[in-house]
Amino acid sequence: MPSDAGNTGKGMGHDDGSNWEVPLEEMRAQQRLIRSPNLEDPGYIRQKANNKLWVRERIAALLDQDSFAEVGSITGRPVVDEEGNLKSFVPANSVTGWGRVRGRKVFVTADDFSVRGGHADGGIGMKAPYGETLALRAKVPLIRLLDGSSGGGSVATYLTIGATYIPGLAGLGRSMDAMAAVPVVSALVGPVVGLAAAKAAIGHFSVMVKGLSQLFAAGPPVVKQATFEDLSKEALGGWEIHATNGTVDNVATSELDAFQQIRAFLSFLPSSIFHLPPVISSSDSINRREEDLISIIPRRRARPYDIRKLIRLIVDVDGNPYSDGSSFFEIGATWGRSIVTGFARLDGHPVGVLSSDCLVNGGAIDAFGSQKTTKFVTLCNHFGLPILNLVDQPGFSIGSLAERMATIRHGAAAMAALYTAATPIYTVILRRAFGVAGGAFADPDDGTGTRVSWPSGDWGSLPLEGGIEAAYKRQLDATNSPEEREKLMNELLAQFEDVRSPMKTAHKFGIEEIIDPRDTRRLACEWVAHMYQATLPQLSTYKQSMYGVEGRTSMGRGYKL
Repeated sequence: MPSDAGNTGKGMGHDDGSNWEVPLEEMRAQQRLIRSPNLEDPGYIRQKANNKLWVRERIAALLDQDSFAEVGSITGRPVVDEEGNLKSFVPANSVTGWGRVRGRKVFVTADDFSVRGGHADGGIGMKAPYGETLALRAKVPLIRLLDGSSGGGSVATYLTIGATYIPGLAGLGRSMDAMAAVPVVSALVGPVVGLAAAKAAIGHFSVMVKGLSQLFAAGPPVVKQATFEDLSKEALGGWEIHATNGTVDNVATSELDAFQQIRAFLSFLPSSIFHLPPVISSSDSINRREEDLISIIPRRRARPYDIRKLIRLIVDVDGNPYSDGSSFFEIGATWGRSIVTGFARLDGHPVGVLSSDCLVNGGAIDAFGSQKTTKFVTLCNHFGLPILNLVDQPGFSIGSLAERMATIRHGAAAMAALYTAATPIYTVILRRAFGVAGGAFADPDDGTGTRVSWPSGDWGSLPLEGGIEAAYKRQLDATNSPEEREKLMNELLAQFEDVRSPMKTAHKFGIEEIIDPRDTRRLACEWVAHMYQATLPQLSTYKQSMYGVEGRTSMGRGYKL
């Protein structure tokens, strides 16, 4: 006679004790209930009413077909009738397990918002943090699908346990440990609040779905009580807020688009810091010469150009798992917009791409652009991606707003990230390199890196126009009319025009080489191939010696790798 949840199989055969078939069938019955959506469940109905995928639909869409191997498949609470037959099952609101993305092993933790909105009172112990530890120890990327609080607090828990409690990190320490060794990425696929919001920020890449996901430290009811602001979820923490302030990296148009972006992001990274980024075969010749490159930088220095088109003309035209045929995958397009960052391939080799957008603030780097640079260079350095550094940097943003935003403080952090990066950097000066910011980008290795310039190079301590205004202010102010002042200014500019030619700098070996822009791809491909053969393996060996590739030493707070 079944007396507990261990004997919950409906219609099971008699267990004569000769083998384990009946207990196994009981387990399978529970798994079937958990893995099949209950179309009458209010949580599932609410999920579909909000045009959201169910948690297991998400996992199936993210991972390679039939690659998911669940961990904790019957974690939850079976519901039985008076005879002990299984009626239903209330699962934990976190689904975890192994899978594959483009053939490579990953670990997934996915919130099930249909069970108590993802709150702690619908969770089971430390299931999600345990999965993060597994990813770290197995040295595989960790993918989080965030929807709700990801097991974060709920006041309803107080009644369940009969007491309040001092809040802890709720597993966030495991997240930070994982970040030290493996790629950690998050898709925000619903309202992401509290603990989940912190998880979204503690990672290497995050993408939120436009109109479907929001992020906040506390939701609208708590905000209204605390600050008297009556805001919708979208007004409080929608994509237009967090995709423009850098809290999340990218925006997706749908859940499927978010999963595709995660797959694209991971395709450029190694499974852990102990391995090299994955090189693929490329059909794009390294000798491809694009004629557009000879004219893409306007001869008139004040005119803008399309930096993304320029990037696409240089990097591989195949091998992009997400975009338009170019291998360039942009990261952070909606924030820090004066800086352009992303991944691409050169002859199949993954690289980071760093540049400026002269269409935004003239390309001058501001506080957000500095933060974006720091984050991106740190990411590339951590996972051993060489950086293709395309420089057109007029300097730091100036003015009262720039000062209030602490531009120089954030800029100094970006300079430090560039200077201290161990990963190789190939610098191509496209046009401007002025002032401290120009120096940081044009000479990130302080004279020890690989650097070339296009014939459009234009550099100095200050741009000539502004520099002349400062250096000859007394003479200019002493003129008797605006016309006389403009005439003197033009005369001074003419005197300096000859010396501003990059050829003059090359004569003094102030720039190592000036190249034909059409040769940039070939030279960069040859450089990166050598880096993958000679330099990156040494960096990987160094990391193994530091951290112990087989778990002999530890990292972070003592979790074995």
